[in-house]
Amino acid sequence: MRAHSRREGPIITLDGPAGSGKSSTAKAVAKRLGFRHLDSGALYRALTLGLLRSSVVEADWENLSEQGFANLDIDLETSENGFQVLIRGEAVDSELRTPGVTDRVSFVASLPASRQSILGLQRRAGEDGGLVADGRDMGTVIFPHAELKIYLIADLEERAKRRLREVGEDSPDDLGLAQQARALDTRDQSDSQRAISPLKKAEDAIELDTTGLAFEEQVQAIVDLAHRLTLL
Repeated sequence: MRAHSRREGPIITLDGPAGSGKSSTAKAVAKRLGFRHLDSGALYRALTLGLLRSSVVEADWENLSEQGFANLDIDLETSENGFQVLIRGEAVDSELRTPGVTDRVSFVASLPASRQSILGLQRRAGEDGGLVADGRDMGTVIFPHAELKIYLIADLEERAKRRLREVGEDSPDDLGLAQQARALDTRDQSDSQRAISPLKKAEDAIELDTTGLAFEEQVQAIVDLAHRLTLL
């Protein structure tokens, strides 16, 4: 990804646990503000897909160096609304959401070498400004000087319902809901306790509880904050 020299607006970060609505909200906020959207989760999915396509056996993933991950050749290409993720120059999209990637991405994202390998790529994406970036360490590690930092939260049951709706389960039974809630809780613990870039709220972040908010309400709340802080 080529470097840029001018800033076209502020950087807004959205962090929070799985299922809190980061990516969908960030994408909508970026569209409303005319900004680009950076989905950091897509980069970790790309690393995972790259590993699955590589000759590196899964048992050796945790032993890969930063250079080993860099050799997967993950890149970003500027698109109309944000960025297109590339693996060895090939655009990938739906491939990032396959079950094989989803089952392994949390582990890959927990590896210090994987996180370090795309740190510079993410920061270069923000060099122009005019960016809404979502993830788990956007406001603490990637863009610590962002003009507006939001930390999204929602209660565990609500997050479980959202995750199930994403895969077409609009009316899950109690067992399915409980299983998803446990999976999210396990992910929360893993993300919060990892040694490198743990999930945590930046000291200067504004916490937004989306449990009782409709999607448009949470989008509008962030847009209002951006205007209220005279960022735009």
